[in-house]
Amino acid sequence: MPTFNSPETRPAVAHFETPRLHARPFHPADAEAFAAYRAQPQVERYQSWSNYTLEQGRTLINSMQNIQPGTPGEWYQFALERRADGILIGDVALKVNDTEKSEAELGFTLAPEHQGHGYGREAVLGLLGYAFEQLHLHRILAVTDALNDSAARLLDRVGMRREAHFHENVFFKGTWGSEFVFGILDREWTAGTRSVPDLPPTESDHKETTEMAPSPVGIKGLAVK
Repeated sequence: MPTFNSPETRPAVAHFETPRLHARPFHPADAEAFAAYRAQPQVERYQSWSNYTLEQGRTLINSMQNIQPGTPGEWYQFALERRADGILIGDVALKVNDTEKSEAELGFTLAPEHQGHGYGREAVLGLLGYAFEQLHLHRILAVTDALNDSAARLLDRVGMRREAHFHENVFFKGTWGSEFVFGILDREWTAGTRSVPDLPPTESDHKETTEMAPSPVGIKGLAVK
């Protein structure tokens, strides 16, 4: 069975598609839109940054130009582009563990104006498919602030299992915060939803707020973000 480190399992192209979204590498031209949604208060609330600037956005995008998805120890950020019109609506991220290379953590963030349409669920299902079917990983985890109900509900809906609830385990933005850890195994993915269904968003999808997501520049929770 091929392993993560096998050359034949490394994706030739750093992108994937869902019925409505194209996940692709970030380009320098994305910086303004990227920084704009990251600076929104409802996005920053559960993220590690505050007052996100255009310069920070440019620096992050430039730092990823020579990184391949699946590089152990490195966050890789995919731009989420709406296929219908090419608009950047958010991003998803994946970081392969640098010591256990068959495990990775995911994250996601949507611009506030594009929340409530089921894009978060669709994007995370697409990222899980990419991680398990292209990178051949064994386990994917996600960490979110325990107060981020929207992110937790989204992770429940994509089939991830709530594995832990850490109480006041992190000092975050001036106060002690608690976190949930979610996980899913490759065999659970194979036995369950293996692809993104070509269906309209459900009633629960419309309750998404800022999609949650860990970030390459520090992690607190997912922005369903």
